Amino acid sequence: MTGEADTAGKPVEELSDAEAKAELRRLSDAISEADRQYHVEDAPVLTDAEYDALRRRNQAIEERFPDLKLADSPSERVAPGPSEGFSKVRHARPMLSLANAFNDEDVHEFARRVRRFLSLGEEDELALVAEPKIDGLSAALRYVDGRLEVGATRGDGTEGENITRNLETLDDVPTTLPAGVPGILEVRGEVYMTKDDFVALNDRQAKAGGKIFANPRNAAAGSLRQLDPTITAARPLRFFAYSWGEISENIADTHWEFLKKLEAWGFTTNPLSQRCESVESALAVYADIGERRTTLPYDIDGVVYKVDRLDWQQRLGMVSRAPRWAIAHKFKAEQAETVLKAIEIQVGRTGALTPVARLEPVKVAGVTVSNATLHNEGEIRRKDVRVGDTVVIQRAGDVIPQVVRVILEKRPADSVEYVFPETCPECGSDAEQPEGEAIRRCTGGLICPAQAVERLKHFVSRDAFDIEGLGSKQIDGFYSNGLIKRPGDIFRLKQHRDVLIGEKGTKTISTDNLLAAIEDRRSIGFDRFIYSLGIRQVGQATARLLAINYGTLEALRTAMAAAHDPESEAHADLLNIDQIGSSVAKDLADFFAEDHNAEVLDDLAAELTIAPFAAPAASDSPIAGKTVVFTGTLTRIGRNEAKAKAESLGAKVAGSVSKKTDYVIIGADAGSKAAKAEALGVPTLSEDEWFTLIGE
Repeated sequence: MTGEADTAGKPVEELSDAEAKAELRRLSDAISEADRQYHVEDAPVLTDAEYDALRRRNQAIEERFPDLKLADSPSERVAPGPSEGFSKVRHARPMLSLANAFNDEDVHEFARRVRRFLSLGEEDELALVAEPKIDGLSAALRYVDGRLEVGATRGDGTEGENITRNLETLDDVPTTLPAGVPGILEVRGEVYMTKDDFVALNDRQAKAGGKIFANPRNAAAGSLRQLDPTITAARPLRFFAYSWGEISENIADTHWEFLKKLEAWGFTTNPLSQRCESVESALAVYADIGERRTTLPYDIDGVVYKVDRLDWQQRLGMVSRAPRWAIAHKFKAEQAETVLKAIEIQVGRTGALTPVARLEPVKVAGVTVSNATLHNEGEIRRKDVRVGDTVVIQRAGDVIPQVVRVILEKRPADSVEYVFPETCPECGSDAEQPEGEAIRRCTGGLICPAQAVERLKHFVSRDAFDIEGLGSKQIDGFYSNGLIKRPGDIFRLKQHRDVLIGEKGTKTISTDNLLAAIEDRRSIGFDRFIYSLGIRQVGQATARLLAINYGTLEALRTAMAAAHDPESEAHADLLNIDQIGSSVAKDLADFFAEDHNAEVLDDLAAELTIAPFAAPAASDSPIAGKTVVFTGTLTRIGRNEAKAKAESLGAKVAGSVSKKTDYVIIGADAGSKAAKAEALGVPTLSEDEWFTLIGE
């Protein structure tokens, strides 16, 4: 009988039927093991070229011996690679992130904002539900007629990955629900791994020579996103349910009632969650959970507070990409002492010079920290931070390391005061501190390579193009070797596939995954596109305002070109957008007036499909596309809630009255805006007339 080694090296055309059958099984096993090492352990044992050779040989044998093709043939499995392994799922309702609170006052301010928005008095009860913030991976479960239809990751909040088969392996995820549930019910929650299970998993990994996970969250995330569901099933994953997304009918009046219904339907909710009738009682829950944090069987990094009444949640809605009705109260940052070895200056995409402390590595909250932010020149001067100092550092919100203070009694005798540079360390241009700003900025603009690189990193960041596999390290490398100099070059990387793969073909899989991820991002929403440009002072909220008011890139560019003249009507229209002031307007007009930026936009427009902004409820709303202005004191709802409601119905909210205004809604004590509306002949509505118009 031919040995395995002989079979492996034998030309396909010389194989007998028996040899071909044995070779197909050997190849299937070898490819499966390589997939496991690559996707499960993150420790590939084969080069990309060796892996490709196995697949090519398998395909060649199958073509020559089609009757011998295995039922579990590698050619029939999902293609390897995280960006290609799962189909996409678009969330019917966005899976939002949360705003953070870092102290008790932040929580009180959250409650005050809610009260102002809902026009509640101090005597009105504002009940909250306090829930431990599990450090895991968010997932959504969509049930149709009581059966699990789709399970998905959060992804970018708008679109996630279909991991239904993997989620079905979790004991805490019911695949069928009892009678009486809504026809469509999307349950959201957190997939996590307990501390004990994490330790046991790493022990098994170590004994098998596999990858050791850094923490339970990484272990849970890696285990959940497996191409082979049997691997997920073998991992000790659990699921806490805590909210919903799409739902076909109302099932509760409060969030607390909804949690109890989840329990009745077979879901596991966190037993430490509590309904609190005041901010003070919610803070007491936070303190209690904080004291028990180290003894809990799972990792948490704070407590989430949610407004209990669901009708109030609906009225509050969202701002940018976070709900107004919830906030995450992070635990106090852990601190540690270490020595500051150097201060280096980093240059950001807007030219800001940010000092970074290079530290003697030290563990803080379970993470080794060797760098920390010093914020700006004034902060260094205020804290009198010097090279050689022993400093106290902390991870703010358990995320961003920062220098808290200097331990003066440990300061070296030869210590000297730090002098902040007056020139850019990257391009040598003057670094000036604009009047009224705390930050010194490089004046080099487009000639500064650091600004160019940072803008590219922002372009591919999570809330912009969110290109999987294209992070800071890759951008640095591609920029330094000339493959990427401006954003449009990213979408031409496929022309350099051979260079990216390398002479030995060792990066075939990772390169093809990256190029596929780039192709997947050739279509983008207008608001995300605006944000991706990295225009100074234009965050997600402002980007959305611009998208709402201008609709398309062409319209925005035309308007901004005209708005560069501060006396123009276009400039007045820009300032008329609610929440856009003169400083932001200047930065916008300056950005679009720059010839280089115009070239970048032309280049991107040729490479991309930029979807026009679609106003919500535009088809049946009487105010869709209308421009409205609110003035005076409203009695039925607060001004902010009124604006949010108008925007949710497709209207544009302006800050001042012009001849382009469609309606001015007049409350009590209305002033000059009401008079200007009358002078311009703009229709005015009382608060009651406004509610009649919008059908409420």
